[in-house]
Amino acid sequence: RLVKLPNKGRYAVRALFDIAFYNDGRPTQVKDIAERQGIPPRFLEQIFQDLKRANIVGSKRGPQGGYSLARRAAEIRLGDVVRALEGPITLGDKAEPGARRGKIGADGRSVTDAVFRDLSQRIEACFDAVTIADICGRADELGIHRPRGQRYVYVI
Repeated sequence: RLVKLPNKGRYAVRALFDIAFYNDGRPTQVKDIAERQGIPPRFLEQIFQDLKRANIVGSKRGPQGGYSLARRAAEIRLGDVVRALEGPITLGDKAEPGARRGKIGADGRSVTDAVFRDLSQRIEACFDAVTIADICGRADELGIHRPRGQRYVYVI
């Protein structure tokens, strides 16, 4: 079985990359992000509400409005994004109410739980090691085209 980041987390990273890469972190309208990234606009709005509560994005109303990065792309780690949407990254079961830590049961469950906690921390560290700016750098390395501001040439 494949261990997979839920769509919500993957879409959030794609949306933040879009704002940073295509608009230098400035306000970007949901419809533009949704179109470029192939994300349903209604779902994207829900994602942005969670990201806004976590102070990862800000919003501005009006014709020049949209969602923007609340901090520099180099300061937004993928781990921050995943935790804002999904909570802590865990591979094991959530702690059961009344479970005693440190006591090894007959089935050795506390040993395997400890291993999964360690692995979860390592995976979280991997997510924390990558920023939105890193993803933009990867896009540059791959030669992905960034649209530049349109210049108008008037001929009389």
